[in-house]
Amino acid sequence: MAQPIFFKSPPSSSLAEIAALTKAQLVDPARGALEIRGLASLDEAGPIHLAFFDNLKYADQLAATKAGACLVSPRFEAQVPKGTAVLRAAKPFQVFVELAREWHADALRPQSWFGTEGIAPSAIIDPTARLEDGVIVDPLVVIGPRVEIGAGTIIGAGAVIGADVKIGRDCNVGAKTTIQFALIGNNVLIHPACNIGQDGYGFIFFGPKGHVKVPQTGRVVIQNNVEVGAASTIDRGSLRDTVIGEGTKIDNQVQIGHNVTIGRHCLLAAQIGLAGSLTIGDNVALGAKVGINNHLKIGDGAQVTAMSAVKDDIPANGRWGGHFAKPTKQWFREIIAVERLVRDNETKGKEQE
Repeated sequence: MAQPIFFKSPPSSSLAEIAALTKAQLVDPARGALEIRGLASLDEAGPIHLAFFDNLKYADQLAATKAGACLVSPRFEAQVPKGTAVLRAAKPFQVFVELAREWHADALRPQSWFGTEGIAPSAIIDPTARLEDGVIVDPLVVIGPRVEIGAGTIIGAGAVIGADVKIGRDCNVGAKTTIQFALIGNNVLIHPACNIGQDGYGFIFFGPKGHVKVPQTGRVVIQNNVEVGAASTIDRGSLRDTVIGEGTKIDNQVQIGHNVTIGRHCLLAAQIGLAGSLTIGDNVALGAKVGINNHLKIGDGAQVTAMSAVKDDIPANGRWGGHFAKPTKQWFREIIAVERLVRDNETKGKEQE
């Protein structure tokens, strides 16, 4: 079982205390004194652990679990083994996460990797830069002229912050990240090895002269409460800004091209590639390895399945997928039709043998 040895140990709590904290109902109040000392998955939990169940895919694990207690909805509580106490909740996983956030708050936001307080002696900070009180700067950071960084922000080791960049309060900039030509809001979490604000991929063909670079004079604007996964890249705009909307969460190794506008509270899974000048609405969800062509518009609330290639606009609340992407119902019908055609041809071939 995974051991959270790099984080603070949660407090030992009775089931009665957990029920009161989470508003879950302890089905057998007589078990309220049982001590719980950690969280675990169904298959790895022991008598001191709390687990949860909300997916029939794991019914076998529920039946065999040795967990001391389990968060479960009323629909499935009869399937919990007799040795496991039942905490009834309408949304078990949500309650489990709320408790995990309470017990492991130190895992929600990276801290200084070196326990730095203030500015590490090896950091290089231009004298014109302005850092509010409470900023932590880890070793080997370079901060350029006229940079502004808000209170509570942590700059990870080896990060490079270019001239005139502005970073808000309570942000985290991961180790070896580079940021230039960017304005970043409050409570933004940027994981290690990201590159933000480099010039976009803009060239024009000039005949015998070959390809000539187009000046990229825009910025990157990242609004409040955004998270950017490790090794992701966000190009600055050419004539207009590249914008990441409030609350959007970006996974690892995502490429966002110049002039892209992403709305609020979007979810972008790993290894997505967004070509230049896209407009993505609010609350859009893109699966892993989705690729989207340039100058398209993805409407509010749209969802695109993993590994899809998008070459057309997607309307609001559209559910699309495939290569090339189309409405998922149409895509599924076409897949079934092709599979049926293949089976029919194989059957005919065998009959003719």
